[in-house]
This record gives sequence, C-alpha cells and structure tokens, in this order.
Amino acid sequence: MSPSVPPAPPLRLALAQSSGTPGDVRANLDALDALAARAASSGAHLLVAPELFLSGYAPEHRSPDAGVAGSRSEPDAPPLAALALEEAEAAAELGALARRHGLAVLAGYPERAGSATYNSALLVGPDGAPLAAYRKTHLYGPYERAVFTAGDRAVVQAELRGVRLGVLICYDVEFPENVRAHADAGTEVLLVPTALLAPYDFVARSLVPVRAFESQLHIAYVNRTGPEGGFDFVGLSCLAAPDGTAPARAGAGPELLLAEADPALLAASRAANPYLADRRTDLYR
Repeated sequence: MSPSVPPAPPLRLALAQSSGTPGDVRANLDALDALAARAASSGAHLLVAPELFLSGYAPEHRSPDAGVAGSRSEPDAPPLAALALEEAEAAAELGALARRHGLAVLAGYPERAGSATYNSALLVGPDGAPLAAYRKTHLYGPYERAVFTAGDRAVVQAELRGVRLGVLICYDVEFPENVRAHADAGTEVLLVPTALLAPYDFVARSLVPVRAFESQLHIAYVNRTGPEGGFDFVGLSCLAAPDGTAPARAGAGPELLLAEADPALLAASRAANPYLADRRTDLYR
C-alpha cells in the first residue's frame, strides 16, 4: 500500500457459521436471506457463508444417525452434483439477495460447467453484480476428488469499499504457497469458506492465524457446524489478523460472527513485520 494513499476504512464482516439444510438449495437461499438481513442491520458490508452452503457438503448422506459411530447412513437426498447450479443461476440468486439487503455476499456452491462439477464460491457486490468467482484448487480426500473437478486459478480477487479481497476454499488455505500468492498479489482480506472436520480443529485455532501472520493479511475463515453424513464439522470460524491473533472467534454451534478487518492495522503490521520484503527469493525460486 502506497504511503501517500490513506488506508480504506475498516470493512465490517459478518461470518455466517451454519450448515443450513443439506440437500435443499431453496431452504439454504432463504436461510442466507435471513442471515443477510441480520448482517445488514448490524452494519456489515460483507456476508460470508461456508463451503458449499447452498447445497450442503454431502447431501446424499443425510440420515439422522449420520456421523454416529456404528450407524449406517443411507442416501435420502439427491447427489450433490444434481444440486449443482450454473454460475449464472447462482449469480442471479445471490445477486437478488445482495441487492435486497445492500451488502456484498460470498457463498459456496457446487458449480455445474458442462460435464464437470466444481466446488466453487461466488462473490456478488451490494448492487448484485458478480465480483469474483473461484473454483477450489486443492480437493480434500477421496469424497471431494470423486465428486469435483479441481480449479486451475490460484489467485482470484475483487475490490470492495477500497479493500482488495481474495478467495480460497477450505483445504486451499492449508498450503502456505496459496496464501503467499495472495499476499504477493496485494490481497488484504482473504475470504475462506470452509468445511473443517473433527479432529482437525487446530487448523482453525492455530494454522489460520499463523497463515495471517506469515503472509501479513486478514483471513476470514467461515466454517460449517455439526454432523452431516459421516462428517462432523467443528465450527470455530474466525477473523484472523495480521498480528497472528484471532480477534473474533465463534464457538462450535451456529453463529453470526461480526468482525472488522482494518486496512490501517494491516499497513502498520506490514511495516512492523516485513516478511514480504525480507524474503530471499533468490534462494528458493
């Protein structure tokens, strides 16, 4: 950030920790609409929902006993690919919702593109216009690799209220190269819809704040919560700051977490912690 240009004012974020209703896109859009109303009434500029919020993470496994040791989970909902939306469909739905409440919205969904299905996230502005579309590049585990095609764009960005935003999804943030690529590209607030499973709560508690510190940016990490199929999501959504702290942290259950990402704090932190300037790239490139 140039010293002659004053930092943008703080960006007020609403992090929607929820798993919605797996297998029911309409119910999840209605839930997101209600969350957007709450976020807007609290002065938020941007609402971030978890990974695959519009569909559910594994909607083909929705039995009440799902995730309980020794139980069997029988499919009772359409497979995830059958719930996939074209990007234009998702943009229309999210755009109308964003316009109605006057705030930007980022939500995860399964994207249908030809014969492929992507694990995607779409960001729309407060006027309803699409700002950024990202496809998850690092697929986690056999389930995701069986369902999705990996994206091939590492850095996707957008501007909102003078702040440069970037988007990753879940497992992507666990690769330091991904986050550093965003820092090199000037990302100030990295938005990460996620579906973090038990027992990996250390990712939310420790790894994400370290990523924010080592690459000097804010990270808005927004998780699903509770059991779904054979999965159990740990919650613990947070806004991680460039000083390595998490000034806003959710618990294990559904929660609308409000937090501010301050570009002035980021500028001061980058000056005090010059990791990006002090790298010896000649040694490891």
